[in-house]
Amino acid sequence: MKSMIIQGGNPLSGEITIGGAKNSTVALIPAAILADTPVQFDSVPDILDVHNLMAILESMNVSSHFENGVLDIDPTHIEENVLPGKAIKSLRASYYFMGALLGRFRRATVSFPGGDNIGPRPIDQHIKGFKALGAEVTEIDDSVHIDASKGLHGARVFLDIVSVGATMNIILAAVKADGLTVIENAAKEPEIIDLATFLNNMGAKVRGAGTDVIRIEGVSQLKATNTHTIIPDRIEAGTYLSMAAAVGAGVNIQNVIPEHLEAFTAKLIEMGVKMDISEDSIYVHKSEKLKPIQVKTMPYPGFATDLQQPITPLMGRADGASIIIDTIYPERTKHIPELNRMGENIRLENNMIVVNHCDDLTGTIVAAGEIRAGASLVIAALMAEGRTTITNAENILRGYDRISDKLKALGGHIQIIEDTDAGVFEY
Repeated sequence: MKSMIIQGGNPLSGEITIGGAKNSTVALIPAAILADTPVQFDSVPDILDVHNLMAILESMNVSSHFENGVLDIDPTHIEENVLPGKAIKSLRASYYFMGALLGRFRRATVSFPGGDNIGPRPIDQHIKGFKALGAEVTEIDDSVHIDASKGLHGARVFLDIVSVGATMNIILAAVKADGLTVIENAAKEPEIIDLATFLNNMGAKVRGAGTDVIRIEGVSQLKATNTHTIIPDRIEAGTYLSMAAAVGAGVNIQNVIPEHLEAFTAKLIEMGVKMDISEDSIYVHKSEKLKPIQVKTMPYPGFATDLQQPITPLMGRADGASIIIDTIYPERTKHIPELNRMGENIRLENNMIVVNHCDDLTGTIVAAGEIRAGASLVIAALMAEGRTTITNAENILRGYDRISDKLKALGGHIQIIEDTDAGVFEY
C-alpha cells in the first residue's frame, strides 16, 4: 500500500503534457491479442492498470515490453490459459478480455472484474451482445464462461442503456465474426473511435464509431503495419484544468484535444475561469472571483462522470453553492467525507451533491477510495495549508500518468511512499 504526501498552499505554475487516454489504453491492450502480428502503441500512460494488463498478457504467453511511453505486444504465440485472478480483480477494464478472447479463440473464461467501487456497473449489456453473436454464456463460481465454438455470426444488437464497455466489448467480439454486426444505441466516446481506428488500421471494417450506430463487417485477419498513437486522456486533462483553476498561477496544459473537453471547459468558463484554448493546448490563467455552477453528468458529449469529483474542490472556491447531479454513477460519493475532513462544506441532498463556499482547507490524513476520488483529494491537498497524507494512493496511480513528476514540474511538493515508510518524509 502506498501513501501520497502533499505540502499544500503553494501556487502551481509551468507546463505539463497529458498522457495517452487510460480509457482507450485498457481496451487497446486486450484488443492487441486479436492481431496476427506484433503490435506497437505509442503515448501509453505509465499507470498501474497498464502493468496489470501486461501481467494478464504474460499469463497467455503474450510478450510485452513497455518503455518511454511505447508498448510492444507480440500475440503471435498466444496460448489459452487461466487468467490471473489477482490482476483481473484489480481493474474493471479486464472485462475487455471477454470480447477479445471470444474474437480470438471463440471462447473465454474470465473472473468477474474488480476495479473501483463506485456503485453498480453490471455487465448484462456485454452478455446480451455476446449472446446475439451466437455465444452461450454461463456464470459459475464468480466467473463468466463464454462459448461460441459453433461460430460467431453478425447480429443486430440494441443496447438498453448507453454503455462504453459493452460497445467496446461487442466490437472486439464482432470484428472477426462472420457477417455484419450492427450496434444500435452505441456509446459515442472518443475512446471508442480510438479503438476502431486501431482495428481499422489492421484491416478491420468498423464504421460509425462516434455515432450511435456502429457497423462491423467481420474479417478473417488483422495485421498491424504501423504504430498506433493513443489519443490524449481527456479525464487527466480535465483534472489538471480543475487543479490549475483552483491553485494555479498560470499553467499550460499540452497534448489535449479541446473538442473532447467542451462540456467541461464550458462549465469552467461559466465559473469565471480564464483560459486560452489553442489547437492542442490550454493555458489556464490565475483564477480570481468564481461563480457557482450546476453540473449534470451525462454520456459523451455531455459532462463526464469521471470529472465530477475533480471539479468538486474547485467549486468550493466559488461564491455560493454549486450542485452536482451524477446520472451515470449516483453512488460516486467517496470523496465527500474525505474533502469535508479537510474543511470543505459539502453535503448530499436528494441525490444531489451540494458544494458550498469554503475559505480555508487544512491538511490532514484522508483516503483515496477510488481513482477520481483520489484526484479530488490531490487537488484539495494542493489548495490546503499544511501537510496532507492520502492513503490508498495506488488508486490514484491506477489512472494518472506520472502524477508525481508532473506535479513537481509545476512546483508542487509531493512524495509517494510505501506505508511502512510513513515516518520518513523529505520535501
